[in-house]
Amino acid sequence: MSTLLRVEGIEVGYGDLIAVREVTFEVRPREAVALVGSNGAGKTTTLRAISGLLPLRRGGIVLDNQRLDGIGPSRVVGRGVAHVPEGRQLFPTMTVRENLELGASASAAGRTGAGRTLDWVFDLFPRLRERAGQLAGTLSGGEQQMCAIGRGLMARPRLLMLDEPSLGLAPVVVRAIFQDLARINAEGTALLVVEQNVPRALQLAQRAYVLENGAVALAGPSAELLADPHVKRAYLGL
Repeated sequence: MSTLLRVEGIEVGYGDLIAVREVTFEVRPREAVALVGSNGAGKTTTLRAISGLLPLRRGGIVLDNQRLDGIGPSRVVGRGVAHVPEGRQLFPTMTVRENLELGASASAAGRTGAGRTLDWVFDLFPRLRERAGQLAGTLSGGEQQMCAIGRGLMARPRLLMLDEPSLGLAPVVVRAIFQDLARINAEGTALLVVEQNVPRALQLAQRAYVLENGAVALAGPSAELLADPHVKRAYLGL
């Protein structure tokens, strides 16, 4: 089966601290993959390295046979990778529509047919259509997460990366967000999801990787990991 993203033996650090070591994994076209693990396991660092926000000390990152490492964040987006960061990081004094349009400006694919993409995002998240003229900083937490996901989709990425999409949200909102992500994936966008809510992440993804202490400790189909005794003990409380 073909590979969309290949992360090969990467090492990433902050000063003298090595946060990620020898991490290798892949995401296939139209696939949803989860990166799960405890706080400090290296999940966010891995996404930031893929986005070009952190330099690699070792290893490589390839998207469709083109190297991503070392080219810079703007060119990573241009190649087809969008990153929805932890905590949403919207522009609070800009409207919902302005935040979304900013996402479209990040890539040539996004700028082409931006109006049609905006209609698609509004169809995915009808609440955003209702709030289009509202300042993003006045939205509820769930609405802000929808806006952050929509902003990423406006770049028309082949791979959408999401860092803790359930963070700080009520269970009913988390359920709705993950239903939206399943629909986005079903419509053809590959997903790479970092998530501490392990059951939700494994129910969404077809495959998953468990990070521990900056390295891949377990990997496989999500259904198998849900049944794995180590995962049950460490992450599911069973």
